[in-house]
Amino acid sequence: MNQNVGSADRVVRIVAGLALIAAGIYYKAWWGAIGIVPLATAALGVCPAYLPFGLSTCATKAAKKG
Repeated sequence: MNQNVGSADRVVRIVAGLALIAAGIYYKAWWGAIGIVPLATAALGVCPAYLPFGLSTCATKAAKKG
């Protein structure tokens, strides 16, 4: 699979994932485990939810003119 998660998107996903996990631990709730999903998508660089829509937050290289 091609990567479709850019660097800024990764940072947001890491922060959100860690915040969810921390909140789950703080409140002693199972839903904190949901934080694993944004951490996994940030680590892999692929978001399955982007695929059906053809979305990507990765920077594209400019085409060479020659």
